Amino acid sequence: MTTILVTGAAGFIGYHVAQTLLHQGHAVIGVDNLNPYYDVRLKQARLAKLKSQSRFTFHPLDIADRDGLHQLFTGSTPDQVVHLAAQAGVRYSLENPHAYADSNLVGFINILEGCRHHHVQHLVFASSSSVYGANRQLPYAVSHNVDHPLSLYAATKKANELMAHTYSHLYNLPTTGLRFFTVYGPWGRPDMAPFKFTKAIIEGRPIDVYNYGRMRRDFTYIDDIVQGVVLTLNHIPQASQQGTLAPGHSHAPYRIYNIGNGHPVELMRFIEVIEHYLGIQAKKNLMPMQPGDVLETYADITALQQTVGFQPATPLEIGLPKFIDWYQAYYQTGHQSHPLALSA
Repeated sequence: MTTILVTGAAGFIGYHVAQTLLHQGHAVIGVDNLNPYYDVRLKQARLAKLKSQSRFTFHPLDIADRDGLHQLFTGSTPDQVVHLAAQAGVRYSLENPHAYADSNLVGFINILEGCRHHHVQHLVFASSSSVYGANRQLPYAVSHNVDHPLSLYAATKKANELMAHTYSHLYNLPTTGLRFFTVYGPWGRPDMAPFKFTKAIIEGRPIDVYNYGRMRRDFTYIDDIVQGVVLTLNHIPQASQQGTLAPGHSHAPYRIYNIGNGHPVELMRFIEVIEHYLGIQAKKNLMPMQPGDVLETYADITALQQTVGFQPATPLEIGLPKFIDWYQAYYQTGHQSHPLALSA
């Protein structure tokens, strides 16, 4: 039985990853500080489902707490680490930049130090599609330049990739970074578009549609993301003295991959799917582009497909209704879904 530390275990992706690892028979150590960036009750509800399983142990801990994290590594000696804890959100970084420095930079170095000193077999960590920033070459590939971030959040994720490579090089620590592309699904975050739009439409309130709807996102269903994370965790990168240096790989045991759906969707189409399933027409508040946002995200997932067999299988027309069903059941809105036939 492998012991795996999952940071951000009460978070959206962390919860789903932890559940899958538990179902596979692993022991999971969960870490989360349950910060109030969004409704803590949702995090607590996820956590309650994890705590009901015997092979799950939880530590309420901020990864920026160096001593606390050191004690955790010393006492639990995890075999592998899935690091998903971070201060998320592009727009929030404009309001509270220090939260990103504390969690995404200080917290990440603490994770790296824990992995280094306790001989962790593999560290898989969350990066983000936001690192592509001002890049306009599509689809986004790991070979592209990511030196022009458009938000502090993106800059911290780029920094994480550089920090991980340094530790892979200096200490032979196997690390893999995954650039997530707009993850959605049941138990999703309230600050993300699927949640905000569904809630507002059900309640009859207008939704804010940025850049007047002229945006595209590579929406990726949570089950597909978890599949990719677990496949990657089981594929430990090896150091190599052959080949040339490139942004996605190195002579060190270090790799970077995109993990997305590989099929960007127009924002208006995304809204249309929600409208059809709910049977409610959205009231749209068309707004200009927001600082830090990008026009389009589109993942080239070839490398992850070829390396670990990653294959996203959930189109928006299937994934969004699953999210809406969860939302209505969880919040007991009393509204009934209308599973209308949707065009592909």
